[in-house]
Amino acid sequence: MSVVIYVPCDAAAVAVGADRVAKAFVDGLARRGVEGRVVRNGSRGMVWLEPLVEVVTPAGRVGYGPVKPKDVEALLDGGLLDGAGHDLRLGDVEKIPFFAKQERFTFKRVGVTDPVSLDDYLAHGGYKGLERAIAIGPADTVEEVFNSGLRGRGGAGFPTGIKWRTVAACAPGKKYVVCNADEGDSGTFADRMIMEGDPFQLIEGMTIAGVAVGADMGYVYCRSEYPHAIAAMNKAIEAARKAGYLGSRVAGSDYDFDMQVRVGAGAYVCGEETSLLESLEGRRGLVRAKPPLPAHKGLFGKPTVINNVLSLAAVPFIMSEGAKAYADVGFGRSRGTMPIQLAGNVKYGGLYEIAFGVTLGELVEDVAGGTFTGRDVRAVQVGGPLGAYFPRSLFDTPFDYEAFAKRDGLIGHGGVVIFDDTVDMAKQARFAMEFCSVESCGKCTPCRIGSTRGVEVMDRIIAGVEREKNLAILEDLSHTMKLGSLCALGGFTPYPVMSALTHFPEDFGRGSMPLAAE
Repeated sequence: MSVVIYVPCDAAAVAVGADRVAKAFVDGLARRGVEGRVVRNGSRGMVWLEPLVEVVTPAGRVGYGPVKPKDVEALLDGGLLDGAGHDLRLGDVEKIPFFAKQERFTFKRVGVTDPVSLDDYLAHGGYKGLERAIAIGPADTVEEVFNSGLRGRGGAGFPTGIKWRTVAACAPGKKYVVCNADEGDSGTFADRMIMEGDPFQLIEGMTIAGVAVGADMGYVYCRSEYPHAIAAMNKAIEAARKAGYLGSRVAGSDYDFDMQVRVGAGAYVCGEETSLLESLEGRRGLVRAKPPLPAHKGLFGKPTVINNVLSLAAVPFIMSEGAKAYADVGFGRSRGTMPIQLAGNVKYGGLYEIAFGVTLGELVEDVAGGTFTGRDVRAVQVGGPLGAYFPRSLFDTPFDYEAFAKRDGLIGHGGVVIFDDTVDMAKQARFAMEFCSVESCGKCTPCRIGSTRGVEVMDRIIAGVEREKNLAILEDLSHTMKLGSLCALGGFTPYPVMSALTHFPEDFGRGSMPLAAE
């Protein structure tokens, strides 16, 4: 029997030597005259174990990790091909507590299959969702997504089904599906992991969207910092087109749908949907005023569905398993699962997919294992660089869009960044203003000028210059940006600033003094 060894091709694994580990296994098998192949799979999401190597044995797949190139010879000599014992042996990877407690809807194939093998995708349930969408037709497909309760996984959690209904209701003609893969939030990597580890799932989700709303063309707008994801997507698109799953009469149906990957130039503001459309059309990424909504007048002035990677990648599961199977999981109005990304000063960093409703404390203390340094957790930022900072007193907050909003927070793309008790929250607040000033498209005054003035005010506060006067200015400036900015870049910048002021006033020289805004 031919030996099969899995070594991740995920960028996180590659960054710690996975390519060299894979080559060492290829060379090691050749030297021993062993017939076998090394498959480059996606990451299982347990970053602290990368490179995580798995070998297929009669008893199933056995994991070893983290494996360095220098470990390969000893592993082969010690019986890795039979799943033998070794200091690096992990056993059944799916029984590791971090992994076993997850509910993997979106990431069920990631780490299991060869990402760019269409045969592998089909063998693991791929394209069953598209098959059902074609069978029930566009209108029922839209309603299935609506009934699932799926919400946008990139910002405010807008219902995906409503977007699809709106585009589907537009007059027949040219329409588009656009995937926002411009994943720029700090501590987020789920989009990248999907594109690198299961690209066909995104292709299938976009194709279903095209069938549902009457669009025949789709674009994946991906950031240039993701070369591995771009390569995987292009290879998978080529394979899907060759097999008849893209192009004319997809999967033998009466529907046409094709797609391309377009690469952005690294502007954070292009994660905002209208700025993204401007960039796709070949112009500078400037935010558009709304209305008109992209669903009515989007890419090239045509009705456009814009969803992010995690939203579109959830659609094949919904269509293959049914809306009820998805909607039955979750918390409140937040249905289904959320791929949560744990990063920062964290012991067990990585991706953890679980139903909405898990508390922030459970994620930080139980799943992530606290800080890497072993010091106490002081603050957690959820929702990227413009997300609020939550102290330990708010760790009982359920992971739910409405629950976070009630506490002046955001879920955003699901990034959770952990800080220990050495963090200076005044400097973190300053960073938010600086980030906004650097990344602002410059179109609206509150964002363009407000963030620049915010940095200057923060510098005076940190230097102890007229602290109370400048704190009052900072609070007023934050309210102006929140209410007056054209898009979420300027509108959300006050979240980290105000949360740092509210929950960590001692870092601003205020002791326990309450804010004037309270």
